[in-house]
Amino acid sequence: MNQPQHPAHQHPRPDFPSQDQPHPGWTGPMDPPPDHGEDSYRGCGRLEGRKAVITGGDSGIGRAVCLAFAREGADVLFTHLDEEKDEARETVRWVEDAGRQAVPVSCDIREEANCRALVDRAVAEFGRIDVLVNNAAFQMSQPEGIEAISTEQFDRVLRTNLYGMFWLSKFALPHIPAGGSIINSASVQAYKPSPHLLDYATTKGAIVTFTQGLAQMLADRGIRVNAVAPGPVWTPLIPATLPDTVEFGKQAPLGRPAQPAEMAPAYVFLASQEASFITAEIVNATGGTPLP
Repeated sequence: MNQPQHPAHQHPRPDFPSQDQPHPGWTGPMDPPPDHGEDSYRGCGRLEGRKAVITGGDSGIGRAVCLAFAREGADVLFTHLDEEKDEARETVRWVEDAGRQAVPVSCDIREEANCRALVDRAVAEFGRIDVLVNNAAFQMSQPEGIEAISTEQFDRVLRTNLYGMFWLSKFALPHIPAGGSIINSASVQAYKPSPHLLDYATTKGAIVTFTQGLAQMLADRGIRVNAVAPGPVWTPLIPATLPDTVEFGKQAPLGRPAQPAEMAPAYVFLASQEASFITAEIVNATGGTPLP
């Protein structure tokens, strides 16, 4: 029987050694290794028979959501980049170990045609899309200020974080039945932007607005739209894009970053029928940082 624990000690924060990786980052070299719920997540049939599309499912929060959805009974199609094929195979293993279908798709969601093809593939595999999770994101720290943010970087951040979400939501809608849902990954950065992540924070604020607006637009169609706003989470994106991992997460009132496994239950809840009266909501999972 699981006993309640002090949340600050659920995943005791070790002394994170300084580490960096080239983008997009990989799980294997991370110290400590992230926890995606491999040994802890227990499903209870909340998503039995559902068909889910999850972007950025190869690692981090995306992998944790794939694993949790599968253990709750969902089949999963997820995206990854070409250079993340090894990471994707690990996600496939955990989904299939749960007895569910896993469909990894190499897809750069910065291109409209790729997003359309991704939805077509999901419909060919599953016949419908019950849950769309827009999770893939790009960030790059620029502590030198706005002058250091190139147009190339700004374009990449917006096209990954916003354009991909917009296109996938638009193309998936004809295939989402009443009772289905869209879940977007926002961030504490939407409300409390870090100056060195100016462009990234800008997109996360837009995701909040998009989520709340689309939820109202789709309410009469019976499709719910919500978002999860994580605080600091220990994923490969961190050593790949931030200059100092030693201090990462210490700013949260709980004094540590979250593990990806701690985010997945929020996505499961929002996708489930238990959240049938919840739409236009932003679930804040920040480790104690108050948000609106």
